[in-house]
Amino acid sequence: MATKKSSFLVYLIAFLSVTALSTFGFDILTPPSSNNGGSWVLLHSSIGISAMHMQLLHTNKIIIFDRTDFGASNLSLPAGRCRSDPNDMALKVDCTAHSLIYDVVFDSIRPLLVQTDTWCSSGAVIADGTLVQTGGYNDGERVARTFTPCDDDQCDWKELPEYLSVRRWYASNQILPDGRIIVVGGRNAFSYEFFPKNFLNSTSPANYYLRFLRDTRDPREENNLYPFLHLLPDGNLFIFANKQSISFNYTQNRVVKEFPVIPGEDSRTYPSTGSSVMLPIHLTGGNQTVNPEVEILVCGGAPNGSYTKAERGEYISASRTCGRIQVTDPNPKWAMEEMPMPRVMSDMVLLPTGDVLLINGASNGTAGWEDGRNPVLNPVLYRTYSSDPSQRFWVLSPSRTPRMYHSGAVLVADGRVIVGGSNPHRVYNFTADPYPTELGLEAFSPPYLAARDSYLRPSIISIETPQNVVPYRGSFGISLMLVLYLRSRGIEAVMMAASFNTHSFSMNQRAVVLKVTSVVQLSLVAYKIEVNGPQTTAIAPPGYYMVFVVHAGIPSQGVWVKVQ
Repeated sequence: MATKKSSFLVYLIAFLSVTALSTFGFDILTPPSSNNGGSWVLLHSSIGISAMHMQLLHTNKIIIFDRTDFGASNLSLPAGRCRSDPNDMALKVDCTAHSLIYDVVFDSIRPLLVQTDTWCSSGAVIADGTLVQTGGYNDGERVARTFTPCDDDQCDWKELPEYLSVRRWYASNQILPDGRIIVVGGRNAFSYEFFPKNFLNSTSPANYYLRFLRDTRDPREENNLYPFLHLLPDGNLFIFANKQSISFNYTQNRVVKEFPVIPGEDSRTYPSTGSSVMLPIHLTGGNQTVNPEVEILVCGGAPNGSYTKAERGEYISASRTCGRIQVTDPNPKWAMEEMPMPRVMSDMVLLPTGDVLLINGASNGTAGWEDGRNPVLNPVLYRTYSSDPSQRFWVLSPSRTPRMYHSGAVLVADGRVIVGGSNPHRVYNFTADPYPTELGLEAFSPPYLAARDSYLRPSIISIETPQNVVPYRGSFGISLMLVLYLRSRGIEAVMMAASFNTHSFSMNQRAVVLKVTSVVQLSLVAYKIEVNGPQTTAIAPPGYYMVFVVHAGIPSQGVWVKVQ
């Protein structure tokens, strides 16, 4: 037990620290970095391919891949390897890579060999950390592919030909509570199916018809591709396409609930291409139940007819609205909010703070080759917990690089957002005006990474559970360092699932705010918090998550855990 003298010294040092920080211009009573718009760093001027698809793995490496049917990339396969594909529409023998693995820690790349065409495909990471990627185009439209991380840099893609029952091109994936993946939709595919297949029951259908997908298809523009999928804590699936949304029981092939149509004339899914996130699931306070409250946010898109007009060279203004709905409310209604600028093809990235980063995209036109104009260079931070909707949007520092069609963004464990891609052309075109094919890779540091806030930033020392495995309905400790603990600002533990990002939608993106049951000070700057893990696999499907500790709006670096 600390003596009165030692306790007094602790408080004296803390008081002097606060006094010193105030003296040097740090106002600890205001939100940190309120005048900081984040910062950009160019990581690579070229990684050799354009980042159409991106997936962060628990090894802190990102799988990046493009399509294979446009010809040679700017990245050679190693050791004289070549891809031979008699069905390829551009090169029958191709000695360049169309996929790579990017090491976030060492800022290095390694080429990978993907055999069949992955154009406009989908994916999800299963419980053991393996990326399962599904569909594509041409000879890849029914292929399932896997990438299992390794320590020796020898791992590469494996392909399961004809695994899917129908063509899955522009489909979406979602990991399920039982560890399976549901694959929903695609061009003229009004159905869903599962990975892995049920080989034990020969009577199980290969796929299941979903009328909702047909009903939401516009005759001339579709506007229902890459539907937004979110696994709800009650185990049902939230599906949004075009302007409509449902809660769907995929085990019984039954619509549980139809939600109101989102207000306005804007379509939200491809090619009108807005984006969507499920806002953080809070297991704190009175919300720590098996069915906590859930909100969905949908932002951006394009008015009806935009795609047809863009194909004719008329690029009308994109949507500037967001819709937010509490789907667990007995009588849910959309609350509409207005962004600072119109956005189409923007990515929405959940941050450890619970805020949402809107990044990339254009202000006119739609998704599609040559169909977008006027890049939106400024990211916008959506401050989820602001009680005043008019104060929720914060315009951040701009990039110098337009990120148009076929660009992407993913959160990594150090809190940055890795941004790549942009190829609005049928082939790689580096002289196109005004938007050449972009092979560069950037990192955006959100405002919470500002150096001036380092005294508020926790640093995780250890996750106190064997092999960093977090059990369901269990508790665990997190030891951390923190220079200045502001009790009034609180401390949180947040689990975040890494997402599969393509076409402005981050599949399987998920944030779960865990209940902190105690905070114990161990020394001047050392603390231990006790945390309750998730209760059910519907709240947090089994697999790898990044755990962040957030204090006064400033997150630690993430540490990987495995929930099982």
